[in-house]
Amino acid sequence: MTRTRIAAAVLCGVVVAAALPATASAHTKRGELLEVVTVSQLDSGQVATYLANWGLDNSRVRFGVDAKRIVYRTIDPRGKPTTASALIAVPRNDNRSPRQVTWLHGTASYRGSVASVVDGNDRAAALLFASAGYLTTAPDYLGLGTGPGFHPYADAPSTVTASVDALRAARELVAQQGRRPDPRVMITGHSQGGHATMALGQALQNGADSRLRLGGLAPISGPMRPSGFVEEVGNTLNGVAYAAYWTVAWNRLHHLYDSPSEAFKDASIEGLFDGEHRIDQILPKLPGSLSGLFQPDYLKRVEHPTGVLRAKLREADSYCDWRPRVPVTIYASTGDRDVLIGNSTYCRERLDRHHATSTVIDLGQGVDHAKSAKLALPRVLAGFDGS
Repeated sequence: MTRTRIAAAVLCGVVVAAALPATASAHTKRGELLEVVTVSQLDSGQVATYLANWGLDNSRVRFGVDAKRIVYRTIDPRGKPTTASALIAVPRNDNRSPRQVTWLHGTASYRGSVASVVDGNDRAAALLFASAGYLTTAPDYLGLGTGPGFHPYADAPSTVTASVDALRAARELVAQQGRRPDPRVMITGHSQGGHATMALGQALQNGADSRLRLGGLAPISGPMRPSGFVEEVGNTLNGVAYAAYWTVAWNRLHHLYDSPSEAFKDASIEGLFDGEHRIDQILPKLPGSLSGLFQPDYLKRVEHPTGVLRAKLREADSYCDWRPRVPVTIYASTGDRDVLIGNSTYCRERLDRHHATSTVIDLGQGVDHAKSAKLALPRVLAGFDGS
């Protein structure tokens, strides 16, 4: 779960709206492409400079990249029609059947911090893969980017539907260029996106779209066992912020409390997670501990969950409980104090029980949460190239 670190400046941004309808008829379908805006057009040399500016290895850059923000049809957590946005990074080459990568981002509390809207680590990750020849889809998820409503934070099912539909929309986009993507999808993501990597992989293997297949899995520093968060929070950074965001988001989905004052000692905390507050506006208003965040009775409910909360935590814990048909390479670091490496070893142990092929790669004691993605990404790319 990474804090929002996105810079406000847009590098080489070119905004061009495509001639696609902003609205559609009642006969719409999931993944239908509604709007395309070009946000960046870079040749290979510019991509190499861009990646270096964001601290990423640029040694595998082969192509220039056209990056586009799309808006597409999808569904909300209750199955009702809505829209979402995503960044699609298209390599500048003649490959009519490009391989595909999906990049799944980490925690974002501010809707404007995602890859389709602003330059930052997540856009850089998408450009890294695209410059190596992959059609790269980076969904913003629901309620972020240009999507309406609130973001259902840490809700894997809705992250999966938004991500599958983004892949459908990406296929429609490049079909206009005469391209037919390879159906295999290589999936990777950091933090919240690491957890989502396993959920999306399971969905594709189980046939979420007949034109898509699971091609590879490489989660990075994902919170694979959310139920263990409370017992770990004393050893983590930013744990109070994650707990507050998670509580507000899951209350919208599962009605965990009747009013903010029932859960929080400061009822105004709920309003901070409306998608319009940046992380630098949120953190100063949060206490330093869970006991300072939650009302005593609510903290007991979090520490000893029952009912719907217990059921949903068990569901969230389960996304490593299956047997992928592809090897799983899990990246983590012992130096990570946001998402402890025990989450990754838990995932490997669960995969082992299903006789899956999995490996945990420890990036090192001196590697924090943010740096883990920067170090893992070139290795992920090399692994996908070799698969």
